[in-house]
Amino acid sequence: MTTTRPPLRVERVRNGRGLVANRSFHAGERITPLHGRVVSARTVWGWWERDPRRAANCIRFDADRYLDPSGAWGEFANHGCEPNAAILRERGQLVLRALRAIRADDEVLHDYSTLLGADDVWTMRCRCGAHGCRGTVRNLERLPASIVDRYITLGAVPRFILDTLADRP
Repeated sequence: MTTTRPPLRVERVRNGRGLVANRSFHAGERITPLHGRVVSARTVWGWWERDPRRAANCIRFDADRYLDPSGAWGEFANHGCEPNAAILRERGQLVLRALRAIRADDEVLHDYSTLLGADDVWTMRCRCGAHGCRGTVRNLERLPASIVDRYITLGAVPRFILDTLADRP
């Protein structure tokens, strides 16, 4: 009986625990689906009152719902201002996809801003350590236009986030 090694592992990284590649990935390659329970925005707002860490780990799934990845890969998907991956919605589920080549043992990072629409007010201090670190994670509309345009060109922004932006395709 052969067992396949999972594409990722969770281990200590620069900012706590994060996802690390068990093998190399090519640009555009699907890394893994993200599993969890899809919950309403109202549920997530309730968690902000009772369990802020759980709320902060939720990933926007569509206009009104979030993926609660508790106990799954998505719980450890860390932010980077110079990401090597993106979280996209494909065939009704969120997937982690490589934006550029990722080597085995590299931390897999996505930019949280690509999942924060103009209607999101959440921000976070950033300590990603990237050369181009912006210092604060904020919604996509508040990023410099050159970064937004690059993410759009790379296909790194889900349609439901693009739909929240003024004057965007």
